[in-house]
Amino acid sequence: MRTRVTYPYEIKMKAVQLRLEGVPCKVVMEELNIRNKTQIETWLRWYKQGEFHRFKQPVGKQYTYGKGPEYETDFQRLEMENKFLKQQIEVLKKYEELERKWLDKQQ
Repeated sequence: MRTRVTYPYEIKMKAVQLRLEGVPCKVVMEELNIRNKTQIETWLRWYKQGEFHRFKQPVGKQYTYGKGPEYETDFQRLEMENKFLKQQIEVLKKYEELERKWLDKQQ
């Protein structure tokens, strides 16, 4: 079984740039020492969909692996944090309500 290969961000972007210029996949693979043409196609798809954050994600991991999502602005981060905290409060309220009902039944 082969080990996974990690390509630096610069190689990925160079491969995308060459493909956009019309250079065939085989030439790009030979020039940049890339093993699989589907990898280049994946990078090209990410580029066209504007998913630039994915070029820096670790191999086999989600881009949020272990760190949570990355936000473009502090406002976005604070909005999501606020939403998360509101959800936690709602869960605690439901738990307290269930506990009260259970205690009432015990008496």
